[in-house]
Amino acid sequence: MHDTKQVRTAAATRLAIGLAQGIVLFLLQKADESKAWPATQPMLYAPLLICALMVPMIPLAALSAMRRPALIVWSLIAAAVAAIMAVHAAWVGASPDRIGAGPLSPPVFIAVAALVFIAHHLVQPAEAVRKPVAPYVDYFDLVGTNVVRLFLSLAFTGAFWLLLFLAAALFKLIGIEAIQELIGETAFAFPATGLMFAAAVHMAVQLTEARAGLVRGVRTVALVLLAWLLPLMVVIAGGFLATLPFTGLAPLWGTKAATALLLAAAAALIILVNAAYQDGGEPPHAILRWAARAASLLLIPIVILAAYALWLRVDQYGLTPDRVFAAAYLVVAVGFTAGYTLAALRPAPWMKPLEPTNLIMAAICMLLLIALFTPIADPARLSVTSQVKRLEAGKVTAAKFDFQFLRFDSGRYGRDALAGLKTSRDAEIAKRAGEVLAQKEKTYTPTKQRGPDFAHMTVYPAGKTLPASFRDQDWTAAGSDSTCLFAGMRCSALLMDIDGDGTEEVLLASGSVLDIFKSGDRGWRRMAQANGICPGVDIDAALKAGAVSLAEPRPRQDLIVGDQRLAVVPAGDGCAAPAPPLKDALVTREASKPPPR
Repeated sequence: MHDTKQVRTAAATRLAIGLAQGIVLFLLQKADESKAWPATQPMLYAPLLICALMVPMIPLAALSAMRRPALIVWSLIAAAVAAIMAVHAAWVGASPDRIGAGPLSPPVFIAVAALVFIAHHLVQPAEAVRKPVAPYVDYFDLVGTNVVRLFLSLAFTGAFWLLLFLAAALFKLIGIEAIQELIGETAFAFPATGLMFAAAVHMAVQLTEARAGLVRGVRTVALVLLAWLLPLMVVIAGGFLATLPFTGLAPLWGTKAATALLLAAAAALIILVNAAYQDGGEPPHAILRWAARAASLLLIPIVILAAYALWLRVDQYGLTPDRVFAAAYLVVAVGFTAGYTLAALRPAPWMKPLEPTNLIMAAICMLLLIALFTPIADPARLSVTSQVKRLEAGKVTAAKFDFQFLRFDSGRYGRDALAGLKTSRDAEIAKRAGEVLAQKEKTYTPTKQRGPDFAHMTVYPAGKTLPASFRDQDWTAAGSDSTCLFAGMRCSALLMDIDGDGTEEVLLASGSVLDIFKSGDRGWRRMAQANGICPGVDIDAALKAGAVSLAEPRPRQDLIVGDQRLAVVPAGDGCAAPAPPLKDALVTREASKPPPR
């Protein structure tokens, strides 16, 4: 009887919380829609909205698992932290034309949700055992169980709405549109969703408590299946690292997403190692044990490469919000790598240091989230400071500086910095800052100039330098289709007199293609192309070895096409010829007037 009463009390409390949450969200939505108080006060509206969305999840999940005083205190602490992050987000994004939810960017909602999720799963197990740190198996069980509960609750709520839409469609067939009008009203939608979600959570809690063994069994099967992807991921990561000495790092840097890709690979390894380890109760199959150790060691070069890639971008272009977030991810990856390396190298018990590593990194993730979404390490603040310093130090010219980033993409920090630049002693900086500060909306103009990455271009033969006219060419106006002319592409260059006129042409090597550029009255233009289509042709290796030369000259025939003269120059006798390395035909195109008739 006592247990039944507790269940009923918990059910009523959860339903009340869900209904109250839905009503509060409805009122906030109406205030935002009608531009009424409290939406007119972003510093008040933002914490109300985020706390109404996130904080009720704590009592809904832990109502019957935590002592009531501890649950209330923990909910209040979570509300306070969420409110601080929301107020900061509103302060950064606040402007006269952005009220209600306008100043809040999606990342702050994700950050608060992640913070509450991580913190709750550290607090509840510790509170249950009345100790600062609970056994690792308690954390593992709670996370797994709550993920199942969340999935079931969302599925139930989604099914509820699907049935309502079906009912509306059925009744509409017979001319009754009352149900469709009802579910379209936010006054019904918000409270009904909150109520149904709370009911789903209660039923999911009861189900998982009554069928705890079944839930653990399903979770174990899912994790074991996921764990057997670990050997494959180890082979992929190991093969990638083993190939790098032969390909070099240039192709990796050329992707412009090296840091993100490497950190994604590290995250995949970390997740799969945990899938194999589970709660650490029983060591898995020997293959998975060795794969987990190998994966932990593979994290070292992957994270080092990610750090180097990020450092290169920051050193060359300064900080941006994306790079600040990448740096935070990198800190997490470094922490996991250190702990997992220790776990892999310890002979016994198997991977035991993984447990404290996961708990410590969970706490560090919480601190990083708080820092990133408060003034401590706000990505916009750090990026604005970095970019303005680069401008004032002359590392980037006023013509190439992105003033619109300060005006529209970095919130209050950027606008304040732009106002400061408007009074700069540099007339060009002050002029451009004033123009952008007066803009009401962002203008989208092509900002990525086409052109090779001259800063990282290797020129052959050694000691040669590219002509100044080639480097200063306006490649946007040139309009060539050469791959090397897209912004940031890293190609090798070769200086060689192709047509025998005594002036060297510029050959840009990209993959198996050589694009030949010739200087004329209209500047540098791509006048020919050589394709390395034969098996075994390695243009980059040939350039490094100085093994590029002209084939024996042969008779040639000129073709007149409009006002262009095309000359076919044979380059060899086909792929079977042992030399020279470039064995395909070169087609040289020269601007010329048609011959007199």
